[in-house]
Amino acid sequence: MRAVVQRVRSAELKVNGELVSTIKKGLVVFFGVKTGDTTAQADCLAKKIALLRIFEDENGKMNRNVSEEGGEVLFVSQFTLYGDASHGNRPSFTQAARGEEAEPLYEYAAEKLRSFGVPVRTGIFGADMKITQVNDGPVTILLEY
Repeated sequence: MRAVVQRVRSAELKVNGELVSTIKKGLVVFFGVKTGDTTAQADCLAKKIALLRIFEDENGKMNRNVSEEGGEVLFVSQFTLYGDASHGNRPSFTQAARGEEAEPLYEYAAEKLRSFGVPVRTGIFGADMKITQVNDGPVTILLEY
């Protein structure tokens, strides 16, 4: 299970030109599931995202999490996080879980993140999503479980 976590000032997600989700200050999390991943991994990942201290405190140190900052999370499924381009120029996605395995884990992880009191907005699983975001910093953290 992988996540790319980006600190943002704002973000919006559209499908077919229609606004589906929007957040102000917070995190955009791109979430990928590998074949064989489990809910235990999703539990760990959700907890890490909720508690990740990547917002600055009054002294300018990264010492606050998304809840302490009053932020939200835009949680986006992205199977391409398991793209392997080590052989040739076209990525292989053989490690990525198929939709019927990945979607329940995506939904589970989003709910688990909400259980930490974090407002979570989502995309539409499997849709062609257009995401606009204003990165803050930029700060990007890679997580893997």
